[in-house]
Amino acid sequence: MNMQSQRLFDIFLPENFKQLPEEFLRYKRDGSWLYYSPQVLKEMSFGLADHLIQKGYNKNINGNPEEREKVGLICFSRPNWLVVDLATQLSGALLVPLYPNIVASEIVNIFNETGLRICFVGDMDIYNKIREVREQIPALEELYVFDAPADPSINWRTIITPFSEELEQRVWRNSAAVKAEDVATIIYTSGTTGAPKGVMLSHKNILSNIKSCSSEVFDKFDLGKNESLSFLPLNHILEKMIMYIYLFNNFSVTFAQSIETIADNLQERKPYLFVTVPRLLEKVYEKIISKGRSLKGIKSNLFFWAVGLAQKYQLNKPGSLWYRLQLKIADILIFSKWRAALGGNVKVIVVGGAACQPRLIQIFAAAGINILEGYGLTETSPVISVNRLDLKERIVGTVGKVLDTVQVKILEDGEICAKGDNVMVGYYKKPVETAEVIEDGWFKTGDVGELNGRILKITDRKKEIFKTSGGKFVVPQPIENKLKENFAIEQVMLVGEGQKFVSALIVPNFDAVRSWCTRNDVPFEGKDEVLKNERVLAYFQSIIDRDNAKFNHVEQIRKFILLPGEWTVDGGELTPSLKMKRKAILSRFKDQINSLYYELG
Repeated sequence: MNMQSQRLFDIFLPENFKQLPEEFLRYKRDGSWLYYSPQVLKEMSFGLADHLIQKGYNKNINGNPEEREKVGLICFSRPNWLVVDLATQLSGALLVPLYPNIVASEIVNIFNETGLRICFVGDMDIYNKIREVREQIPALEELYVFDAPADPSINWRTIITPFSEELEQRVWRNSAAVKAEDVATIIYTSGTTGAPKGVMLSHKNILSNIKSCSSEVFDKFDLGKNESLSFLPLNHILEKMIMYIYLFNNFSVTFAQSIETIADNLQERKPYLFVTVPRLLEKVYEKIISKGRSLKGIKSNLFFWAVGLAQKYQLNKPGSLWYRLQLKIADILIFSKWRAALGGNVKVIVVGGAACQPRLIQIFAAAGINILEGYGLTETSPVISVNRLDLKERIVGTVGKVLDTVQVKILEDGEICAKGDNVMVGYYKKPVETAEVIEDGWFKTGDVGELNGRILKITDRKKEIFKTSGGKFVVPQPIENKLKENFAIEQVMLVGEGQKFVSALIVPNFDAVRSWCTRNDVPFEGKDEVLKNERVLAYFQSIIDRDNAKFNHVEQIRKFILLPGEWTVDGGELTPSLKMKRKAILSRFKDQINSLYYELG
């Protein structure tokens, strides 16, 4: 990439633009693969930017973020997402992208906090969701849809000015005022309290990460072809930053149709690289193992012999000659089919957003698939550290080497702090919260870790908030409090850090359970016995099902265990002020928690 680029839309500068591949942004429609060429992306981005400029969205172009105009975007990832992103930047407005499955109440809160006057959505389902609450969003004036079948008044294409040289010069004159330090986007992410916070990221923030990751990581790849598959949401900073790495490093990008079609899209497009979260890797592995279990006789024996070899593989230790020979045979017979399931060409998979199981990394490496795990936060644009392709800088169980442009220090209590051009401008309209996490330029991550030279390892989370293996945040306290509103539940703790779904440890109110048993002719023969009773378990399942409906899908409890003993101060599960010691509870009930989750392999 041209290291002189100062703003994300500098991808359109001639020295960057002329290097982009013709079949640039691929997408599937009506069963056929189509693409946006670089010229199409440019014409649409400049045409939409012109509309935004004409409507005054370039107002206060260098003002503080509160004074500047905002553009909303709610859509699954596709080429049009980039058009709106680039057009917004060219106009000098700020992009506020949200998840397509966002609940209506959060739409109202975020739209009103940012004063959004215009928003683009992917389809009529999202359009109708906003329309239902539109009276609660007084500032919203324009709402456009990418897939609006027949209504020109809401079809976004009707507002894109036809491209011309005059238009291009007009937009460039406007965008010349945009500086590297100007905020480019506000990305909403859950804080430790669960209230969404708008992370303000400047062009400089994101480009510093793009340049570092390009020179330190991506330039070291020998992929064969610069072809990638994109399926994580682009409003997630990891995928957005990676998308701009693709743009500035002349990759072609295929957008998967949906999460459900990833397997098919891998087969169809055969990418050499993609970025994912651990949960999707777990699904791939589970599918491989499931297929293996369906085999019979010698095929089954061969399959699990190969899995056994892979489980013993160590990245930095080649093993004996006999082991390497067996691995070569396993590669021909078994592992080649695993790679074929990923399209056959995948050389590198970058993993972020949550902790990846070290065993998965080893097993895939044995099968000739390099997995590079990294670490970062939305507030750090996002990458702080990442494992590299060079085996000396790829250490399983760590989140890799800290980027050269990022400083890291560990506080006395073990908290990781980061400093660099990638650290956010601040939280939107939240100066107090900003001051709590940024001190003398150092951002406090809330994670606990160790630094060995420049290699970073995460050992714990300071915050009670946790992430599933799909990279989604879960704030346990509101959910726990809601469950405890039911008289039958005395104590409850959510678990699921790094796992594929949320589960719950529940200590029942046994007086309430005894009463329920009497009313429903269920014998109460002691705590241990009653908690195994199918009707009692079904009763607690009904409580959870009822409360699950009040929470987002990722927060919903999929499994639970009923425990016979109350958590106490004397037992070590509660603090003197009766707060749960989550770490102590996790440790004490480790075996029960492990039983809730599918053991890979």
